[in-house]
Amino acid sequence: MTNTINTPLTLPSGVELPNRLVKAAMTERLASPANEVTDRHLQLYKAWGDGGIGLQITGNVLVDRRNLEAPGNVAIDGPPSNEHAVMLAKWAEASKAGGGKVVMQLSHAGRQTQKMVNKQPDAPSAVAVDLPGGQFGTPRAMTGDDIKRLIGKYATATKAARAAGFDGVQVHSAHGYLMSQFLSPLTNQRDDEWGGSLENRARMLLEVLKAAKAEAGPGFGVSVKLNSADFQKGGFTQSDSTSVIGMLNDLGLDFVEISGGNYEQPKMMDMEGLKPAHEDGARESTKKREAYFLDYAKEVQSVAKMLLMVTGGFRTREGMNEALASGEADLIGLGRPLCVDVDAPAQLLSGDLDELPKWEKTLRIGPGIFGPNSSIGLFKALNGFGMQGWYYTQLHRIADGLEPNRKLGVLSAFLKMQGIDSRMAKAYHADLIAKESA
Repeated sequence: MTNTINTPLTLPSGVELPNRLVKAAMTERLASPANEVTDRHLQLYKAWGDGGIGLQITGNVLVDRRNLEAPGNVAIDGPPSNEHAVMLAKWAEASKAGGGKVVMQLSHAGRQTQKMVNKQPDAPSAVAVDLPGGQFGTPRAMTGDDIKRLIGKYATATKAARAAGFDGVQVHSAHGYLMSQFLSPLTNQRDDEWGGSLENRARMLLEVLKAAKAEAGPGFGVSVKLNSADFQKGGFTQSDSTSVIGMLNDLGLDFVEISGGNYEQPKMMDMEGLKPAHEDGARESTKKREAYFLDYAKEVQSVAKMLLMVTGGFRTREGMNEALASGEADLIGLGRPLCVDVDAPAQLLSGDLDELPKWEKTLRIGPGIFGPNSSIGLFKALNGFGMQGWYYTQLHRIADGLEPNRKLGVLSAFLKMQGIDSRMAKAYHADLIAKESA
């Protein structure tokens, strides 16, 4: 049988998906000051669930409250309170109301924690994010005991996700977050058992996945999101990624999601960083194809024993079906288009929609030399963060029961999200102080 986006799929864990379309993880920034689930999460995820998607992967749920990607993240930093456990269960229920499944993504921001959250976050080594604007501080190198405690936190979060009714967890080891930092020799400069050789740099990821599997049990899946490469000279390469996939083969994972890049080289957003990208021998066809990481996924088919999910750039039904039919991917990840058109999956599945709109092609902070390929670093960064703000604003409108504002200006969205993040950061720190004083 030729696979298409309409073909059901049973994952190795036994979780049954009605189709091959997956809402990839996107940060929501909708949590309470205590980093707990709110009614706005329920509204947003029910909208996506009712839109025909086969599987939803939540935005990153942080396993350490002091190392957030943003102050509005959901966090499970230890066993959840009774109130939060109830809201987690409601989140899972709302996500599955349309007949699809839901997986909780578990993450730790590491050095990509903004200063407004933590001026000295935890990381493998004291290597700061190399971006203008002063948003990120120099991290603190974790001790061996820190690492072992953190592995336990992933296990605790997995247990909470299973108890709440989620269908699995995904460990985020891409986009420059902590697991990805351990894998890259640029950000992992350790000389102990957690650094040096690729086997040592991959040890943290493998131990976290083993801990999650130990808590999973039957009918509950564990998957991983992995960079194909960081696209930085001297960083995590495609060869490294293929070797890591070989290490993951015997862990019984549901699937590996292929992506790439980090804050310094945001290939996951189809953008160039401030410095030229190191393509790591990528074929020219990769740059011309609809999905950014599809050729790499094809190359690792001979190594990977688990299912492959590819995210980034898919826009046409034809392209999605070709990727599935050829075996280059088993699952199709969709992200930004769902920030504007929540029912796009149903339209793709029915054949009423052939191509998703490319909103990012029209979103720019400024014209001419201030465009996406400007040599002026500040405006490159503003374009990237501005587009992020535009999409976040659309998510927040959907979470509030409103229609997306397709005419919203990028600069307006960027400034709005900066204000929201600032207010959330103040509320977050006030909650931390209150809890420490109690």
